[in-house]
Amino acid sequence: MHLEDAPVSGLLSGKKFFYPSQSRLAASQLGRVRAAEVLLNAVKGYQPDIIYLRYGIYVYPIHKLAKIAPLVEELTTNDLVQHKGLGLIYSLYNRLTRGLLLKNTSGLVCLSDELKNAPYNAKFRKKTAIVGDSIDLDNIEPLPAPHNTEAHIAFIGSPGSLWQGVDKLLQLAQNFPDLHIHIIGYSQLGENRKLPKNLYLHGYLEKDEYTKILAAMDCAIGSLALHRIQLEESSPLKTRECLALGIPMVLPYKDTDLDSLDAEFLLRIPNREDNILTHGKLIHDFAYAMRGKRVNRALITPYIDSQHKEQKRLIFFEKILAQKKQI
Repeated sequence: MHLEDAPVSGLLSGKKFFYPSQSRLAASQLGRVRAAEVLLNAVKGYQPDIIYLRYGIYVYPIHKLAKIAPLVEELTTNDLVQHKGLGLIYSLYNRLTRGLLLKNTSGLVCLSDELKNAPYNAKFRKKTAIVGDSIDLDNIEPLPAPHNTEAHIAFIGSPGSLWQGVDKLLQLAQNFPDLHIHIIGYSQLGENRKLPKNLYLHGYLEKDEYTKILAAMDCAIGSLALHRIQLEESSPLKTRECLALGIPMVLPYKDTDLDSLDAEFLLRIPNREDNILTHGKLIHDFAYAMRGKRVNRALITPYIDSQHKEQKRLIFFEKILAQKKQI
């Protein structure tokens, strides 16, 4: 039986491995090490055929996972740049230790071709699959198109993420007063900053709440500043969710899955610091052109649907397991 043909029986009950969160760095890290050791013993007792792990900052002795079963690690970002946001100590620690786990993997799953080909990942010479983020289209009903007189555009993000580029939306709102820009996930943009009347901050919302807001949108816009973490390519889940809901998208980066799709409901702009200055009018006109329109789901299904994408991941796992049998 192939993995993709295996029956789905639901998720197994999970275990949690706690460590004390203390103000002292040494005590906190020692707690993480002890928790990692308990986790390793639990995984060993489970006797998995394969282990799939998303990249995170190294904790001793987590590299021993590779001795239990073939280890596949998922890489989702340029960690060398992103971890700089954690401070000098953590950034240096990540640079010095990232290879301890990566060199022991049997394979990598990268979110983009860019991450696969980046020298800091390619040097490990591992079998690699490219699997962008996906979404289960069967579980999402498209929203009907609103009938807006003036165009409304949405952005979904989380504070503290440099690559979101949410600061650029303030400029977009100031330059185009007839664009109504809704930001979900943010309660403020800087301290005591006066916002234009056409810029709305909705703060953090549950899914039902933000879906109601998205229902009134003519289009949405993706992360505006991947260049700030030295990336050009991505496949964000929030983009897939908006498309699944039928909302046209502005893509300020190369989308791993959608780059080859030519459709009127996708607008591509450069991934540069000045992209709002140079392409603000294009975004404005796109938002107005999308009034009363929605995404053609049949066109996006082969590119972003989970059923299509996860088969690719499972087939890669089969190759890793076959490689193990040959050794």
